[in-house]
Amino acid sequence: MTVETFEIPVKEVTDVQTIKTTCAYCGVGCGIQATVSHSQRTVAVKGDPEHPANFGRLCSKGSALAETLDLSSRLLEPQIYGRTASWDDALTLVASKFQQVIEEHGPEAVAFYGSGQLLTEDYYVANKLMKGFLGSGNMDTNSRLCMSSSVSGHKRAFGSDTVPNCYEDYEHTDLIVLVGSNTAWCHPVSFQRIRQAKENNPNLKVVVIDPRKTDSCDIADLHVPVKVGSDVALFNGLLAYLYQENALDQDYINQHTEGFDQAIQAAQLDAFNVATVAEKCRLAPHVVEIFYRWFKETNKTLTLYSQGVNQSSSGSDKVNAIINCHLATGRIGKEGAGPFSLTGQPNAMGGREVGGLATQLAEHMEFSEQDRDIVQRFWQSDNVTDKPGLPAVDLFDAVANGKIKAIWIMATNPVVSLPNADKVKQALQQCEFVVVSDCVAHTDTLDLAHVKLPAAGWSEKDGTVTNSERRISRQRALLPLAGNAKPDWWIITQVARKMGFENAFPYETPADVFREHARFSGFENSPEQRLRSFNISGLAEITDEQYQSFPPTQWPIVSSDALQDINNFENTKRLFAEGGFFTPTRKAKFVAVEHRAPQNAPDADWPLILNTGRLRDQWHTMTRTGLSARLNQHKPEPFVEITPADAQANGLEQGQLALIESQWGKMLARVTVTDRIAQGEIFVPMHWTAQFSSHSRMGGVVNPVVDPVSFQPESKHTPVRISAFSAAWHGFILSRHPLVLDGIDYVVLTKGNGYFRYELAGKRDVKNWQGHLAYQLKPYSGELDWQTFQDQTKKVFRTACFHEGELQAVLITGPDSHLPEREWIGSLFDPARETELEADERMALLTGKPPLGTPDVGKIVCACFNVGAKTIENAIKDGKLTTPQDVGKCCKAGTNCGSCVPEIKEIISAVNS
Repeated sequence: MTVETFEIPVKEVTDVQTIKTTCAYCGVGCGIQATVSHSQRTVAVKGDPEHPANFGRLCSKGSALAETLDLSSRLLEPQIYGRTASWDDALTLVASKFQQVIEEHGPEAVAFYGSGQLLTEDYYVANKLMKGFLGSGNMDTNSRLCMSSSVSGHKRAFGSDTVPNCYEDYEHTDLIVLVGSNTAWCHPVSFQRIRQAKENNPNLKVVVIDPRKTDSCDIADLHVPVKVGSDVALFNGLLAYLYQENALDQDYINQHTEGFDQAIQAAQLDAFNVATVAEKCRLAPHVVEIFYRWFKETNKTLTLYSQGVNQSSSGSDKVNAIINCHLATGRIGKEGAGPFSLTGQPNAMGGREVGGLATQLAEHMEFSEQDRDIVQRFWQSDNVTDKPGLPAVDLFDAVANGKIKAIWIMATNPVVSLPNADKVKQALQQCEFVVVSDCVAHTDTLDLAHVKLPAAGWSEKDGTVTNSERRISRQRALLPLAGNAKPDWWIITQVARKMGFENAFPYETPADVFREHARFSGFENSPEQRLRSFNISGLAEITDEQYQSFPPTQWPIVSSDALQDINNFENTKRLFAEGGFFTPTRKAKFVAVEHRAPQNAPDADWPLILNTGRLRDQWHTMTRTGLSARLNQHKPEPFVEITPADAQANGLEQGQLALIESQWGKMLARVTVTDRIAQGEIFVPMHWTAQFSSHSRMGGVVNPVVDPVSFQPESKHTPVRISAFSAAWHGFILSRHPLVLDGIDYVVLTKGNGYFRYELAGKRDVKNWQGHLAYQLKPYSGELDWQTFQDQTKKVFRTACFHEGELQAVLITGPDSHLPEREWIGSLFDPARETELEADERMALLTGKPPLGTPDVGKIVCACFNVGAKTIENAIKDGKLTTPQDVGKCCKAGTNCGSCVPEIKEIISAVNS
């Protein structure tokens, strides 16, 4: 059977066209207006002022999406064992190999591993093939790493994975509690909306519950620096406090819930008074008292939580401890009141809708005999799996021990993102057959694949995503498919057909998939039956034209009336205010939970706790954001935050390199001494990979312990030790062209504006740097002119090379990490520069300091407008500025997404002190 051709239908359009689409990053789900030049294959983006998720706002990442569309890093042709192949050959091999493994070893020997980067249509087809026709439950997703504890908490409490509230509640609440969520960096547009709501409502208070004093604390009225892993004790204490203060909604409890007595008994045994809570959570008693009193006194309370809650061996219990407090006060699904899970990825919710987790079957159905019968009849398959598959950590353990012999990984990078990541890498290296479909040519995972399949990237994808507030939005194709790339749903469909399932996979367009998905959501799930909360059956007959113009809409959508005037359809904003849960009794369930310490405790060998998280301007493993020069400037290196006391105790200084070790692996990071975290804890960001660093993959260090209910890994609590990395030399290279720097202990690559930046350190001296650079640059530049300074006694070596007057590379090394700043040198590579270096610039080059009178912007603070710290400092001094608003008016910093406002405040304070 040959592969059918596929092209995105393109109507006749003028060269320049404006298309509405959805951002590719976090779960806020921001709308974008993209201006596309088809002849130039260029895109310009701005926020969509009509999209209800962002009303025109975009964060630094979303604003830079157009800068990530370069094709030089794309995977553009299928590859089989390292050679370019046709789609027919590649897909025939995938289909035959999976079929062979199933025939020889059974369906449990194959697996799919998906991603919240997939569109709902992609997810639906993948889940249908694996669970409905291959007969295995082994379809899991990287959403296991971020949202599965929320899923488990919702299902235990509500009988369904349903978020009760919506973004509009930010403007209607009087108390926002941010738990385990650095919203300022991880959901910046929502954070700015909260900031604005606080400015508009003097009564609105914000509480931040987080072990770290993050930038989200910038708007906090109270910071609760809870001990890592102690959230259950904190919220059990709150439930007991509310009970003792007679602050419960007894009518709601009686009418709409069950299990309260067991929950309150467990809470009182676990955390019976403020003093007990304070001790367990390592908090000052008055901080606990203030938080509890504010919660008691404020009916309109919204609790927003994210990875600090979910990524824990007790993550599901943390979620239910939060929900218990809202059920007990009747503050759920009401205007301005409810528990609100902030989704991590753009389509983690869509993946949950179709059943993309191994612990789900399909369309919010489980593995009961009744649910399986419904799925069998709808899909018309007698091979639907009857049991859950392996969740992520167990799945890759099964790859490691040989039980899974063929795996297909889609749009994700588990060799970096999973815990105990070195084991994951080894598992894939020894796996019999590894298929990876992705849009980029190299990732740590893709490089291990036997078959590489080029998938469509953002700007080419066409389908739907669902954000944190249950709002379905369209991602629309802006550009034709690059090279020979294809949409994920199409790739999976072709494999399914080659395996003999042509009739069940008839899809020709993403709208075909969406219609089936919508029909399935309402199959034996009418408004009268109301068996499952997810229901978009009102869209089952959506036409191609309606699908193309479909506006952002919240589910459920059960009436076909929605299609009569979809733009004026009345969204279901909130759920459960009047009960109506999806349990057998239609009542919500209180879940009795008790505080459990993380499984791996620190000890003499591993005395510190490693916490992990995201950065403001980067996303996941940097395959997209790493392409944008301006997104790389704010935090260009992996770093480790550590308190002054712990730094001193471990012989560490600011800016020094540190070695972080656990029982599972090790990594290198630059030391940042700070008082933003508690003594005994350290923090590192998650983003660096082998593509961008030699020894800074965080996942290799993180322990593989998981929550027993959600199977989500404990990414926030790994016992580690830290020590100084004793390098003989430190340095950096800025080069107009890419370099190979093998054999050096510490290498971190960052893309700059017209150059590649390499941060370096090593235990062994590198001999003949000049010859090494000359050899690598010769193919690009030919013969080079050199400018060199060397002081052997101080172990300083600096050189720069030119070709026909154009700067090609600068190398600066020294005995320690105290090296010149890189920003001014980097500006000399700017492609917009039309002249050669001036004489004074060339003389100053090896000092790293600009000539007198030349502006030096300093370290970039505002990525949206590329504004540096020194520019801001000078503006403050010259204009005697005292507020971030003043700074914004002067140099625009902080006036777009606002993520840099806390840092601007720190600069103002330092300059004016």
